[in-house]
Amino acid sequence: MEKLVNDFSFGLFFWQSLIFIALIILLRIYAWKPILTALSSREEGIKDALSSAESARKEMQNLKADNEKLLQETRNERESMIKEAREIRKKMMAEAEEDTKERTSEMIAQAQDAIAAEKRAAIAELKNQVAELSLEIAEKVVRAELSDKNKQMQLVDKMLQNATLN
Repeated sequence: MEKLVNDFSFGLFFWQSLIFIALIILLRIYAWKPILTALSSREEGIKDALSSAESARKEMQNLKADNEKLLQETRNERESMIKEAREIRKKMMAEAEEDTKERTSEMIAQAQDAIAAEKRAAIAELKNQVAELSLEIAEKVVRAELSDKNKQMQLVDKMLQNATLN
């Protein structure tokens, strides 16, 4: 270090200081300024990217909330449609049941009418057959009674006695 102090020259120091200051100025103009500009633009780009990411995150939250809202509305609409379908089914079942009851009642009434008509027809036919049989039996009895002259006279006498009594 002593040699440095002994060999010290002010001219050399001046020129070295001047070159050093010029180098610092040149570096500041051509190196530091572009580096700092690049750094500040990069910092600005990062800030913009962060703000874009934040706005995208907020937009995603809004979209998610909208999706949830739409899902809830869809669920509510589906539930109302299911409820409406159940009510329509219930109404249709009630109408079908009522219609079936009416048809059944009509069929029963028609069947009862048909049975009554058949019964009347059967009774009328039975009466006709009984009347025919009675006439045949009466004819046979009367023939048997009227075939003998004595029996005819007795029958006439009996009828006369009955006629005067009445």
